[in-house]
Amino acid sequence: MSNPIPLDDLTAEERIELMGKLWDSLDPALAAPITADVAAELDRRELEADSAPDSGDAWSVIRDDLRKKLK
Repeated sequence: MSNPIPLDDLTAEERIELMGKLWDSLDPALAAPITADVAAELDRRELEADSAPDSGDAWSVIRDDLRKKLK
């Protein structure tokens, strides 16, 4: 596959916009179906997150941890 878009020349904002456009272009009918077990787990996690919205880590902490692991 050729790369006609010079991705390295795009700003972060432009890359995010491009990702959004690519995501929106996907056909939902072609997506893998969500099993009952996965749907139940997603529902459980949503309830857990909604019941304690301040219990997670800040994005800056998660990002820094990931960067350390990737070095």
